Amino acid sequence: MIAATWQDKVSKPGYCWPMRLTVASLLTVLGGPAVCCDLALALAVDVSGSVDAQEYRIQMDGLAAALRDGVISEALVRGRAEVMLVQWTGSSRQQITVPWMRIDSFAALDQFADRVAADNRIWRNYSTAIGEALAFVMPAFQQVGHCKRHLIDISGDGLSNEGIAPTALHPGLKRAGITVNAIAIEASESDLTAYFYENVIVGEGAFVVPARSFAEYPARIRKKLLREVTRQTARGFVPGQ
Repeated sequence: MIAATWQDKVSKPGYCWPMRLTVASLLTVLGGPAVCCDLALALAVDVSGSVDAQEYRIQMDGLAAALRDGVISEALVRGRAEVMLVQWTGSSRQQITVPWMRIDSFAALDQFADRVAADNRIWRNYSTAIGEALAFVMPAFQQVGHCKRHLIDISGDGLSNEGIAPTALHPGLKRAGITVNAIAIEASESDLTAYFYENVIVGEGAFVVPARSFAEYPARIRKKLLREVTRQTARGFVPGQ
């Protein structure tokens, strides 16, 4: 009877086999079909003192609009992505403002984008602690271990000037299988993209997208998300079909 129930469940369309069939995962199989998740994406937004109120609004509205882009939204829904939003600034000042949300429908995508657009800023006038932000986000991926890829998408407009150095986090991020990509907003730091390449990003295929100003951020974050979700997350499908 148990064998028949197990066979019925794993034969359903869309069933996702666990990568390692352990006792724990077998219990998951018997309890109900696992939900495939191609990507766990943590969106980490810079709210340090160098970001004024208008620039903060550009980031949040631009990010919400990018998530609603037809190709990006379709890739996230098809990939059953898990997405969360983090605000970060100086040491000890990081907070998950929108916790992990499963994007398994366009309604869920719209709900997440609405929460991003409406997210109130928590801090102002603090430093830029990129390493501390990465250290804060890392443990959150334990909640989404069922996802195939783990990615931190971090934005910033300055060098890390407080707390642990970002490079000190690289060994742990590699061990955990977490990739860090970045968007470097070069409004006041012309060499920021090079700094992010050398000190912030890590993982296979990691990359930096530069924005020369906050005004460029909406277009650049859309380009960044397109690269992240359509080339890897939804591999094998033709957008719009």
